[in-house]
Amino acid sequence: MERVIDQPRSSAALTPAQPGHGVARDGLSATAPSVGSAGRWPELPWQDWEPTISTLHMWAQIVGKIRLALTPPINHWWHVPLYVSARGLTTTAIPYDDSVLQLEFDFVDHRLVVTDGQPGTFAIELAPRSVADFYRELMAGLRGRGIEVKIRPRPVEVVRAIPFEEDELHHEYDSVHAERFWRGLVQADRVLKVFRSRFVGKASPVHFFWGGFDLAATRFSGRPAPAHPGGIPNCPDSVMIEAYSHQLWSAGWWPLSEAPGPAFYAYAYPEPEGFRRASVQPADAFYEPVLREYLLPYDAVRDTARPDTAVLEFLQSTYEAAADLGGWDRPALEITERPALPPAVSGSLGR
Repeated sequence: MERVIDQPRSSAALTPAQPGHGVARDGLSATAPSVGSAGRWPELPWQDWEPTISTLHMWAQIVGKIRLALTPPINHWWHVPLYVSARGLTTTAIPYDDSVLQLEFDFVDHRLVVTDGQPGTFAIELAPRSVADFYRELMAGLRGRGIEVKIRPRPVEVVRAIPFEEDELHHEYDSVHAERFWRGLVQADRVLKVFRSRFVGKASPVHFFWGGFDLAATRFSGRPAPAHPGGIPNCPDSVMIEAYSHQLWSAGWWPLSEAPGPAFYAYAYPEPEGFRRASVQPADAFYEPVLREYLLPYDAVRDTARPDTAVLEFLQSTYEAAADLGGWDRPALEITERPALPPAVSGSLGR
């Protein structure tokens, strides 16, 4: 959840550290077949997609704030994220009076679709348009269907927080870039869900935080953590204190627009001594000291013979480093006999 970017935050200074070796492969077969990187793991146009990503970030904040305003609170702000769907990103069903409301970004037909349990739907075209225009049309459309919702109309977790109704700066939308972004999310979401199945302790869903604009999945040791220091731009410190109230390891996928491009990430809070010097896999993973987390570039994953395995190695090795150095009770938290995986997933992992 701790993502602070300025449409987006620059990472041009990121350089790979010396890769580590020697972490257990967690039983993954060395002969697992290729996942088909050219198709299943699509090439992402990250060198060019920044204008679209920046606009989507602001649109997603508007939709996410609607979910925040209408959804009963859950610990660690788990009531506010979006979720990867078969066509894009969705709020899932939101209670509203005695009915239900759902908003979904459809990156196939390029619409924001609003359904509320009543006949018909309300949709906004996803096309080049300002944040201010998107905000006005969405709120008017909700009112037109009898849905009254008030949000704080300015973004969070960004340095430059332009009020939505005034934001004419972010207005670009490339449908190809938006669809590729979603298809990258699909792959990250799929593998993170496989990894999540190996843990019986407290763990978050795999969800998309619109504040930092990243996909995330978090495991908890069960022990309280020191109060988070806060300091995130345009975000109350209380938000971070609640999000990081307990010792955790978190990982996910972040659609960066500068080198090293979109990347899987992993970090621990509080970060245990020695974590940043741990040996992690695969060799393309490195610790970035400014972000205080490990990164594994998406392009490096896509170029491997077995992309799924590379990501699972990254998740497992960073989790083991956080758990072992942080003194987690691993036998009580982990599954020793893994549940059967769906055939498509099992085949991709060589099982």
